[in-house]
Formats: sequence, C-alpha cells, structure tokens
Amino acid sequence: MTRVFRIVCIAMGCAVLAACATREEVKLPPPPAPGEPFGLIGLTAPKLRYVFGQPAFVRKDGVAEMWRYDGARCRAFFFLYPDEGGLEVRHVETLPHGKERAVDPTCLDALRGRAAPPVS
Repeated sequence: MTRVFRIVCIAMGCAVLAACATREEVKLPPPPAPGEPFGLIGLTAPKLRYVFGQPAFVRKDGVAEMWRYDGARCRAFFFLYPDEGGLEVRHVETLPHGKERAVDPTCLDALRGRAAPPVS
C-alpha cells in the first residue's frame, strides 16, 4: 500500500508541475531595418575623429574597433574594420534607434555638431 501511495503521489506531483509549466511566448521587438547612413560608411578613422571628435569609448576586438560617442539624449556606435589604408567605418547604429533604420539621423546631427574642429 505504501508503494502504491508513493507512486500515486509522484504521479500527482508530476501532473501539477506539468500544469504549471505552461510556455508563455515572449515577443521580441523587431530588428531595426537595414541601411546605413549616407556619407559615413567608408570614412577612415582620422576622418571620423575629425567629424565627430574624440570618442567617449573605444573597444578593440581583434582587428576591428567599436567607437562610441555619447550625447545628451543618444549614443552612436561606429564599427571600424581594417582596409588598405587603415580602419574604416563599415556599420553605424544609434541608441535609441531610428524609426526606419538602425540609425537616428537626429542623433548623428547632434553629435556631429558638438565636435570642435582641430586647432591649426
């Protein structure tokens, strides 16, 4: 009788756990639309620094680099990869993202405007 009782308790416990294990589907936000901002892809590292100034943060991953620029309301991320003459921009993103692309042009304009031209 004890063995039967134990089997019934185990079966009931499994049934309760199975009922609790309903899978709730988590919906992810859609990825940003592809497309790069005009005039930034292909910029060399010195030209990027000239246009946007000194980055707030640089991360090096092997031969590639990610440069982050921080604004009051947004951040821009430039992904640079090696080319014949050094590093050049291959991808750009902003946070928050733009409405139709991974880049918010307003953010880039704000960050571009605060870079001081070099003193000669």
